[in-house]
Amino acid sequence: MTLSADQFAALDAFVIDLNRASSDVILPLFRADHGLEDKGAGKNLPRTTHAGFDPVTEADRGAEAAIRKLITERYPEHGVIGEEYGEDRPDAEFVWILDPVDGTRAFIAGLPLWTTLIGLRHQGRPVLGSIGQPYLDEIFIGQAGGSRLISRGQSQPIKVRACADLTDAVISTTDPDACFDGAERAAWLQVRAAAKLARLGCDAYAYAMVAMGKMDMVIEAGLQSWDIEAAIPVVEGAGGIVTDWRGEPIGQHGGQMVISGDRRPLDEALVSLRRSAK
Repeated sequence: MTLSADQFAALDAFVIDLNRASSDVILPLFRADHGLEDKGAGKNLPRTTHAGFDPVTEADRGAEAAIRKLITERYPEHGVIGEEYGEDRPDAEFVWILDPVDGTRAFIAGLPLWTTLIGLRHQGRPVLGSIGQPYLDEIFIGQAGGSRLISRGQSQPIKVRACADLTDAVISTTDPDACFDGAERAAWLQVRAAAKLARLGCDAYAYAMVAMGKMDMVIEAGLQSWDIEAAIPVVEGAGGIVTDWRGEPIGQHGGQMVISGDRRPLDEALVSLRRSAK
């Protein structure tokens, strides 16, 4: 089944509604008493958690609950996969992929670099996604027809920028010490040594900056589906590329990921990254 323009328009508008509903829950808790818990306490956690600390707040749980409620009311036949509340009909024709607060560490530190990630799969393929930062009043939305930024009552198209060489690139990763194993970290350091500038700790907000043409590349590892799927239509709709560390399309289960605005620095980076590809 191919989605019609009218179906896409309705789903696109619904994504905006979902962002507004989640922001109503999250914003009152940002830089306030957010009910911090450590859901990793006493567990053997993957390397993507730092020193055994896996934070979750009332904002994470409340926002995902609000999003799920709207989906159930509007599209009861759709499935949902979310970081906080797991899977519901993951094999449905349409499946929403949710990370209500991507960058919870930034959130609890009072930094406006966290985002709300809302993506939609159709027949197993990501077709629509948004990266929202409500404190900055920004929603980045993308699909095959293009990507745009909605901010302060205005909507404008966004595009990746040209970058001819890795030595000209501004790159990012969240935390190379926590997110990469030894071989992955070595590969990252090789790419970083060649790049013009590297920024750390931006989480999924860096994805939006690549789509907007302000950064050139993001390299991550150990991702879950909810960490990346919403960003794929945003980046690709803006003319960018999303691959794994082999240069292949990233699968539904996350893993190692590269986002690039231009194919040329991506090809250079993959020379190093392929050696640690999994």
